[in-house]
Amino acid sequence: MLFRVEVGLKRHVRDVHGEKVARKVREELGRSVEQARTVRVFTVEGLSERQVATVLEAGALHDPVLHEISLSPLAEGFDWVLEVGFRPGVTDNEGRTATETVALVLGLKGEAAAALKIYTSTQYLLSGVDGEEAVRSIAKDLLANELIQRFEYKSAAQWQAEPGFEARAARVTGESCDEVAVIPLSTMSDEQLMAFSRANTLALSLEELHRIRDYYAAPDIRAERAALGLPADPTDAELEVLAQTWSEHCKHKIFTARIDYENAEQGRRGVVDSLFKSYIQDSTKVLRKAKAENGPHGDFCLSVFKDNAGVIKFSDDLSVCVKMETHNSPSALDPYGGALTGIVGVNRDPMGTGLGANLLCNTDVFCFASPFHEGELPPRLLHPRRVFEGVREGVEHGGNKSGIPTVNGSVVFDERYLGKPLVYCGTIGTLPAKVTGRPSHEKKAEVGDVIVMSGGRIGKDGIHGATFSSEELHEGSPATAVQIGDPITQRRMYDFLMRARDLGLYNAITDNGAGGLSSSVGEMAQDSGGFDMDLAKAPLKYDGLRPWEILISEAQERMTMAVPPEKLDEFLALSAEMGVESTPLGTFDDKGKYLVRYNDKIVTCLDMDFLHDGVPQMRLSARWAKPEIKDEPVPEVEDHGALLKRMLGRLNICSKEYLVRQYDHEVQGRSAVKPMIGVKADGPSDAGVLRPQLDSERGLVVSHGICPRYSDIDAYWMMACAIDEAIRNAVAVGGDLRYMAGVDNFCWCDPVESESTPDGRYKLAQLVRANEALAHFCQGFGVPCVSGKDSMKNDYKGGGVKISIPPTVLYSVIGVIPDVNKCLTSDFKSAGELVYVLGLTRGELGASEVAGELGFSSARVPQVDLLSARERYLAMFEAAQEGLVTSCHDCSDGGLAVALAEMALAGRLGAQLDLTDAPAETGLSATSLLYSESASRLLVTVRKENRSAFEALFRGQALACLGETANGPLRVGLSGNELLSEDVANLARAFKATLDW
Repeated sequence: MLFRVEVGLKRHVRDVHGEKVARKVREELGRSVEQARTVRVFTVEGLSERQVATVLEAGALHDPVLHEISLSPLAEGFDWVLEVGFRPGVTDNEGRTATETVALVLGLKGEAAAALKIYTSTQYLLSGVDGEEAVRSIAKDLLANELIQRFEYKSAAQWQAEPGFEARAARVTGESCDEVAVIPLSTMSDEQLMAFSRANTLALSLEELHRIRDYYAAPDIRAERAALGLPADPTDAELEVLAQTWSEHCKHKIFTARIDYENAEQGRRGVVDSLFKSYIQDSTKVLRKAKAENGPHGDFCLSVFKDNAGVIKFSDDLSVCVKMETHNSPSALDPYGGALTGIVGVNRDPMGTGLGANLLCNTDVFCFASPFHEGELPPRLLHPRRVFEGVREGVEHGGNKSGIPTVNGSVVFDERYLGKPLVYCGTIGTLPAKVTGRPSHEKKAEVGDVIVMSGGRIGKDGIHGATFSSEELHEGSPATAVQIGDPITQRRMYDFLMRARDLGLYNAITDNGAGGLSSSVGEMAQDSGGFDMDLAKAPLKYDGLRPWEILISEAQERMTMAVPPEKLDEFLALSAEMGVESTPLGTFDDKGKYLVRYNDKIVTCLDMDFLHDGVPQMRLSARWAKPEIKDEPVPEVEDHGALLKRMLGRLNICSKEYLVRQYDHEVQGRSAVKPMIGVKADGPSDAGVLRPQLDSERGLVVSHGICPRYSDIDAYWMMACAIDEAIRNAVAVGGDLRYMAGVDNFCWCDPVESESTPDGRYKLAQLVRANEALAHFCQGFGVPCVSGKDSMKNDYKGGGVKISIPPTVLYSVIGVIPDVNKCLTSDFKSAGELVYVLGLTRGELGASEVAGELGFSSARVPQVDLLSARERYLAMFEAAQEGLVTSCHDCSDGGLAVALAEMALAGRLGAQLDLTDAPAETGLSATSLLYSESASRLLVTVRKENRSAFEALFRGQALACLGETANGPLRVGLSGNELLSEDVANLARAFKATLDW
């Protein structure tokens, strides 16, 4: 029997959530609404009427001071009532928590507790809405994502005639199913093979399907399968396992492809055999050798490119690991759920690194189309404002509820992110240098270890997540690919695992990410040489899942451990004590087989070697020819003060305080340099700094660089500028260039030439050039890559429209600072300090913010002068260590003028400056000098008594004293003429107005 329990606020209590909904209806949808009020609905299954009455009396589902609760409808005084709830099978975190709470109140255990299910929905009582069409729009365009939610509504008249909605549960029903289908690959034509791959979201190419068919046709494989009672053709589970293991998402096939590369600009041809090995892995190998031989800190890299995250040495007794991921495709379909699983998912990467890391902090970088986008949207796409808000909330709920601070991030806007937003989420963790006497960054599943899954249960959510992310987004993209994370369940699992780690209760650990159990167990079994697992033992959210669905589901909050048999009882006892579900599923062995059963039925039997090494290497062609871009004259500007304020309000420059304030950066109490700085804590910080060890002043700097616009001109310099920006940001807070490590995250439009992508050779050439730059500048700066990720199919196709993102790389840096007390921030500190610019300004306005603002085209993209930049950054670290600098800020989007304005508004302090002596190319216009985005430049302030010592450190380098800070406005002149004089408070208002929602 189902009971419908409604909880509403008492009349005297302000409905803040309802007010927020009404505001969004007016501001985001442009529709009229006078009032919106909310009622929470709990649909309860598995209790008697008496038990429900007990729950109501106990206050288990409401706060008696604030709420009224009833088994009858509470809705009254409205024009329309709209109810939104989850579809069957979608994770309902609040419902899960309510279920646990009610079971505890009633003392339910065993079968009684298992029978209890609570599902949630929300009623919105709307007044002053313009009819049914408006209500449907509010539901579809704001309150419900039809991919994962259902909605229904009634007018006041309909409600009066028949009050209430049907008491139904969003449950999945079905019998346990051990059905294993056989896929007749041997009899399929090429057309049938490809049609099957597309229909089942396998993302397998024809060559890969042929390779699989040939494997099953081999006489020895056929004989072996016959002996086991298996069919000659693959089972559905085997084909699904191969598809996810060979997916672009998991196997990085484009990055490991053999590429015939032609550079038409330079007249050279050649072959690149694996971008990853040639440019990323090899450059790190060279750097590690050099650092081991000559570096002041030695080779501080401990584990690179072989685990869930890269690991470096932080101190003698602590290591630090770092991983950045993307969750682009799920976030396009369901921004909240996609982003939530993005952040809690990347949290599990450090958890599964080495023997398991404690979670130190999060970072996030988002790329969206303008939230003020106007015009009709192609099918299946959500408005960018809704994507923005959903992603913001998802990452907020994932990070804040997990007790992990968010210390660094940014937002990039470009209309080409309309098809797919980019949602980069990163997590940094710490590991004791040793755990129970062994190095913490090392792990290995041993023969005989028990396969144990801990955490959440398995459901249909996340099925085909890996393969779905390996193809372009389209109108038919599967709903089951979207997951919704539960940070509370994950936090409980995390606390348990850290205790189990410190007790030495397992030999290896990894997360159930892309591909679920299929991936986690399959990867760990490479250590031992095989495994044998029974899916019938796996805990499920509900009945009805087929074996292949259980195997590849990416349902969240799960980790897999290799537990020695003699420690299994202790492991399971601790798990039960801490309220975490852990289940033994099988054993690791050395038989060379990927063997999965469902009770007595064999589901998969694959050679481990074929699964992991059998995918054919892609052979691709790339051709670089420099794009033809107009080089137009820079327009004359009459009022630079007005232009500066407009520049400060541009989406890629304006304050992101609205977003930053949603994220907790103080939890754990380790932050030294915070995301917002200055006298009113509203100035932008260049990087974050934390103290991983609270009994030490040693700090960890976290920064990033991202500049996708430059790839429109040349992806080589886009990559170079992203690396330089990340390093420059770290240097600006006092970082040591000699103790930094990087993480590369490539997000690309489809670079494989096809009918759908006729310019694939050019897009692939852009990727080659970006990798060439990565190798050159990482080695030149001495910053090794320790981890990375790529996402290669960031295109949308639907409604006759194809939208491709600009080639985008996020380059992140972590570095060690010897003393956080010597860190720098970007705000002007006091009047009478000297203001210096370090570095040369060139007329590099290509793809710049000022070109976008003034509407002109330039072909000259910013370039990085590696040798001078490196010398400058090393000297800057010395200046910080010697206490010669009071503030430091990098010049990036908007150039020198914007950087000066940000320093001034952060300190609420002006300056009297003249740019006549600023190091620059001859003949630059005032506009070029003010707004060029030339790389590697820093602005610093220095006390007058430190002038000589500071200039001595930078002797022979490009620098100039521009003037000094002063009370009053920001005044900037050139050759005796005043360019601008702006009140600092007005600059702050311009900076904060755009996203002041």
